[in-house]
Amino acid sequence: MRTFGSAGELLAAVGEHLGSSDWQEVTQERVDLFAEATGDHQWIHVDPERAKAGPFGTTIAHGFLTLSLLPTLVSQVYRVEGVRMGINYGLDKVRFPAPLPTGSKVRAGVELLVADDLGEGWLQLKNRVTIEREGHDKPVCVAESLTRLLI
Repeated sequence: MRTFGSAGELLAAVGEHLGSSDWQEVTQERVDLFAEATGDHQWIHVDPERAKAGPFGTTIAHGFLTLSLLPTLVSQVYRVEGVRMGINYGLDKVRFPAPLPTGSKVRAGVELLVADDLGEGWLQLKNRVTIEREGHDKPVCVAESLTRLLI
């Protein structure tokens, strides 16, 4: 975990790779719960028997489930002391270059692309978050995530 003691330290880190999160398993149970929450019950996600004969040979996580892991994974990579509030502001670019089979482990690497001082204590960050699957070269998600921090 990288810790920034001030907004100035964070602003000085633009362009740096901040680190990687711990590995986290994406289980079939998690995929099923996500399907229930979103109403997306496509067989490639929730039907292990049918998925065996499908294009991936097993069920795969929803792309949006993979994307929803960003806050948890990124929070393991860095923190900024003195933050009163942080909000997810949005996403610029999101891609899912490879499927994520259930039972796989993933982690996120974070690169700070931009840090803007918006005034009145607000910073806006743009991070490139690359979610990789353990044992594979191609990432399962690459996203440019926007966060606003009130310091």
